[in-house]
Amino acid sequence: MHQPLPKVGIELWRSDAIVLFDWLMSVDLNTVPITHPAEKQALMDLLTRLETETDVPGVTQEQIDAARAEVAHDMGW
Repeated sequence: MHQPLPKVGIELWRSDAIVLFDWLMSVDLNTVPITHPAEKQALMDLLTRLETETDVPGVTQEQIDAARAEVAHDMGW
């Protein structure tokens, strides 16, 4: 019988979670550069956690746009 895998807790700024969720829902992970298949799986695991453990999937396009603006605010791009 398998032992449960160790977990870490992480808090995300809500806007970061919204931006990441929106990106993960729209990106083709087969085109994202990876060096090991586990990297793709970790991104899928993150998407699943955001989808099932938060209210982020219910955000509107207006909220996504606002979150993008907040996250990018001090980037200087």
